This record gives sequence, structure tokens and C-alpha cells, in this order.
Amino acid sequence: MEHTSNAELRTAADAVLARLVGDASGAARLREDQWRAIEALVADRRRALVVQRTGWGKSAVYFVATALLRARGSGPTVIVSPLLALMRNQVEAAARAGIHARTINSANTEEWDTVQDEIAAGTVDVLLVSPERLNNPDFRDQVLPKLAAATGLLVVDEAHCISDWGHDFRPDYRRLRTMLTDLPPGVPVLATTATANARVTADVAEQLGTGGTTDALVLRGPLDRDSLSLGVLRLPDAAHRMAWLADHLHDLPGSGIVYTLTVAAAEEVTAFLRQRGHTVASYTGKTENADRQQAEDDLLANRVKALIATSALGMGFDKPDLGFVVHLGSPSSPIAYYQQVGRAGRGVEHAEVLLLPGPEDEAIWEYFASLAFPSEDLVRRTLDILARAEGPMSLPALEPLVELRRSRLETMLKVLDVDGAVKRVKGGWIATGQPWTYDAQRYAWVARQRKAEQEAMRAYASTTDCRMEFLQRQLDDEGAKPCGRCDNCAGPRFTADTSTDALDAARVDLGRAGVEVDPRRMWPTGLPAIGVGLKGRIPAGEQAAPGRALGRLSDIGWGNRLRPMLAPQAPDGPVPDDVAKAVVGVLADWAKGPGGWAPGVADARPRPVGVVTVASRTRPLLIRSLGSRIAEIGRLPLLGTLAYTDDAPRASRSNSAQRLKALDGALTVPPALASALAEHPGPVLLVDDYTETGWTLAVAARMLRHAGAQEVLPLVLAVQG
Repeated sequence: MEHTSNAELRTAADAVLARLVGDASGAARLREDQWRAIEALVADRRRALVVQRTGWGKSAVYFVATALLRARGSGPTVIVSPLLALMRNQVEAAARAGIHARTINSANTEEWDTVQDEIAAGTVDVLLVSPERLNNPDFRDQVLPKLAAATGLLVVDEAHCISDWGHDFRPDYRRLRTMLTDLPPGVPVLATTATANARVTADVAEQLGTGGTTDALVLRGPLDRDSLSLGVLRLPDAAHRMAWLADHLHDLPGSGIVYTLTVAAAEEVTAFLRQRGHTVASYTGKTENADRQQAEDDLLANRVKALIATSALGMGFDKPDLGFVVHLGSPSSPIAYYQQVGRAGRGVEHAEVLLLPGPEDEAIWEYFASLAFPSEDLVRRTLDILARAEGPMSLPALEPLVELRRSRLETMLKVLDVDGAVKRVKGGWIATGQPWTYDAQRYAWVARQRKAEQEAMRAYASTTDCRMEFLQRQLDDEGAKPCGRCDNCAGPRFTADTSTDALDAARVDLGRAGVEVDPRRMWPTGLPAIGVGLKGRIPAGEQAAPGRALGRLSDIGWGNRLRPMLAPQAPDGPVPDDVAKAVVGVLADWAKGPGGWAPGVADARPRPVGVVTVASRTRPLLIRSLGSRIAEIGRLPLLGTLAYTDDAPRASRSNSAQRLKALDGALTVPPALASALAEHPGPVLLVDDYTETGWTLAVAARMLRHAGAQEVLPLVLAVQG
């Protein structure tokens, strides 16, 4: 039986909940497991880790606990969350309960002093902070110590991001160790997540300081979602999947989300569904913030049938009546999949969850897997460079010296920062000189775990057993049992039928060829530091013109055709007839379009006078045959090939500066090509297999312009990305 004080606390907690959910009758009641967490935080000032399914009510726990703690004189609650932009509705709900929330982020630095003054004055109840702020030198050194001293409750939202065993590790979160260390004794801590298996749960508990302590509370609930009906529908190809969506989107309940694996696919699907009369919007990492906000609001208000989204729309999107989640392509992790499908059915009795796997899925998995933690050699080299530097080094200054792209370099430095080997200061990064050990065993285990997760997703798609039970077991849910609702338990609810009209339209849409290739206009920073004498803007007389590609490797139209052909292990051979025909179509459209060279085009540029190919070590036959076919059909001379010098190193694909260092002096204009350019003054078509960074095309164009080409028009089979 509850003590009197705790009974009174429970009554007060229910009253706050009623205000939070807008229940004027005051009948709202916390569930027992929610109350257990609040009681631990408020009455016992304990640290708690809550692993509960999406829709369980984790935000209610920390807002109710905040109101009760503030009433007892505690300082403000600090919520560390990667989802500030998606927490607007939660903040609005908190305001209904009289809880005043503010935020500190990169977009409101001018308000930081005001917010700190409000905290000091006691008028802020909740402060929302992104994990990236924890690694900002100004915030870490000036704001964080005061904040830790004043905090009444620390909430770590989406806490699985702390663990590199998890599917969405974010090194910024590891900085929380510092904040936990600096918290005064007796300050409660709440960590919450919906997606953590037993290993991740144990790791997060340990990192939060809750592992192995007697006063820790770990609340782990069952993960079954009795509103979700899971299913898998295998369709022959991308055209059938697009057509199926166009035919059946209106059959799905309410409004929902269609997830794709890449930005290109999201944009393709959005455009196609709009053509077929559906009201949908695209939501990706490339969507402008204002457009994202509009898309979220439109979905919340059911003004669109679906958002066609990448994982950029992931954690924290709160629409209780979301009626469906469809995946056009399979995520690489069952845990990530569970998290995304968990957006649906939180406030309705029934929601549809459907996976439409595709042949391109595994190639996309492999690309993301290649972004794992760098090798020990690269890490040591980076530490060496920082140790020899005379002062802090910025990312742009460090990048040319290290064979890593900037995003991977920054992630690596953040991990090293948490490990104490480097430190982020004003002006960049410095080495601390502290000893550091490369945890090869851990990184290898994480890599193996990624492979195991991929295998599990293959098994999920093909299993004849209960799909919800399968996902629960992947998350180590002891209560896993057959759900009785999925397609394997209750029978399929959808057929693979597609209309001829939609299928024909999808084939036309996916078969549409042509992507613009933007030229490089600026050399990357730091080239002189590695012995390459290029910097600043590329002069107009040395630039490539905007070019064309047949397709993107990441799209589900031509990408699916080109990806196996251009894979590293693919055999070399002549360009296939269907590909050559499509390239000719791209050229014809290019010539007739704005800035083209066809007769009658306004402001037409001069027609190309010849074709030049780029030498290839891996696909010489493919590129030679492609150049020959273009020259033959376009009735143009094949002027020659830009050749590699005998001692040219293989171009690095790690970052722009290292790629340019490898390209510097590697290509040459043979005498025969130089003579041909002199005999045929004018623009030339520059033919290559694909472009990833654009630097080979930029260097080749510069050389050809110097050799007399009036203009260089790049034409490639594919764009990476």
C-alpha cells in the first residue's frame, strides 16, 4: 500500500496528466508503469532507464515529473534530444499543463543569455538541448557547468543513440558522461527509448551510471503493438512497386508514411504519385526546414495522404492517428524497422504496416556500412597531425591531410573527444596527448552486428512465422508471442495486383533518362598544404559546363539497371544496347533543351565538334565502346582519350582533397588528342562511366580547356548519390 505522501503525490501527478492531455473532467490516470517511473524520479530521486514501445507515454513521464519536482522547489528539467524540431507538439502540450519550455540550439545563439537569465530567475521549467550542443566549446565550457548545477531533472531522450551497439549511434551523446558527473547528488535522471535490445539496454544503463548500482530502476515493457498489422509484399521490380502504391494508396487507412532508402527514391516516388492524382509530399534530409515544417503540419492535419520520406523522418514524429507505414525498400536493421513502423497506430485501433523489399536494398546497405569507424592507421595518423600542429585545426584544414570525408572525420573526432584523446576548442581541434587505445574488438563486433542485422531483415521478409513476434525477439522482448494479426498469422490483406495503366506509367516514369550534372566551381580548401597548387574559384575558362548522366545509382529506375553494371566486381564489356540507346536519348533531350545546341533553340550553344573519353583502369572497354557509339550516332569524330600516366596512383575516394592529390599529374593529354583538338576547335563531349565527387571531370575539363577545347560537356552513365 502507498504511503500517504506517495498517495498525495499520485493524486497530484494524475492532475498534471489531466491538464497535459486536455482532460477537463480530471479523469485521466497514469498507468502503473508510468507512475512507477515518476515515483522513482520524484519521491526517490533515482536514475531510471525506461525502454517502452512507441506510444507508451514517455513524454508524459518527464513532463509530469517536471511539474511535481518544480512544485517541490527543484531546478528546471533539461531534456537532451535529437528531435527538437519534432517536439513542438509536446511543448505545446506542456504549456497546457503550465510548463514553460525553452530551447538552446544553433539557430538561437542570440537568445542564450536571455534563456540563462530566465533559468536563473526560475521562470524556465524545461530546457530542450540537442546533443550537438554538448560538444560545442562555448556551450560546454560556459553554459553546461551552470546548467548542471541548476538542473532538477535530466532527461535523455532516444537514449539508444548513446550506444555504438545500437542502430543509430551518435557520438555527441557520449558527452552526457560529463554532464552526469557534474550533476549534484540526488538529481534524478531519466533515459528513454523505444528501440533497444538487451545489449543496448545494458550499455546505455552502464554509460548513464545506472549499471550495477542498487538505486537504479530499469523499466522494460512488452513491445507488441496490438494495433499494428504487419505484412510483406514481394513484387517483381521497381515499376510494379510504384504501380502498386499508385493503385492501392487510397486503400490504406487514414494518412501515413511511405519510407524509401534514398533521397532520389523519395523524390521519384513523390513525383510519380502526384502524377497519378495522390496528394503526397516529400520529406528527406535535403528538404528545406520550412518545407519540412509544412510537410509535418500537412500530415498532422491530414491534408496529405502520405509523406514520402527517408529516415530523416524518424524518431519523435507524434501523430497518434497515423494509419499506415509502408517501406519501399527494406531498412538494414530490424530495430530501425521497428522504430519506424512504430510511428503508426498509436491512437487508433488498426494500422497497416507493409514492407515492399527491392533488389537494390542490399547495395544501399553496403554503402551505409562503408561509413563505419575508421581503421586504426587512419585514427593514429589524425592524432599525429593534430599533435604536430601549432594550434587548433579546423575540419577544413584537417580534411586534406586525412583520407576521410568530412562527415566521417567529424564523427571520429567526436568519439576521440569523448575518449579524451582530442578536444574541441575555439578554432578547431587539438590533441590532448592522453594515451588512447583503439578498441578493435568492439568495432569488429559492431561490424559483425551490422551484418547480423542485415541477415535478420532478410529473414523477416521471408519468414512464415509471426512477423511481430520476430521483431520482438530481435529486441529481446521476453513477452514475444504470435500476434494473430500479421499476414502470416491471419493471412495476407493485400494482393500483388497492379493495373496495366499504372504499371505502364511507372515503367515510362522509371525509364525516363537524364540527370543534370553540376560542375565543380571551387577547389577544396587546403590543397596547397598537400602540395597541390590550386585554390579558390575555378576560373570560368577552366570549368566544365553543366553535364548530363543517364541516371543516379541510388534511384529505383535507371539506378537499378546501372548499379550491377558499374559494381566494383562487375566484368568489363561493351556498353549494352539498351543503355547506349538511352544515352542517345539523353543527348537528344539535352540538345533540344535550354542551353542546347539543336537548331531553333533560343541562345543555342555551338554544337559539339567531337567526343573525348576518360581512360579507365577497370572499365576501358565499356567507356571506349560508349564513346564510339556516341560518336557514330552523333556523326562526330572520336578525338581520343585522356590517358593516365604510367606511375599515376589510384585516385582516393576518401575526400575531395585526397582525390585531387591523387589526380594531380595523373592524367595527360596524349599528342594525338592534342592534335585532334587543334584540328577541331569548339566544344567537346567528355565521356566517362560515372561521377561520384565531380573532381575527375573537373580536372579533365581543365586540361582539355588548356589544350584548346572551347567548352567541355561531361556525359556519364551514372551519378553516385
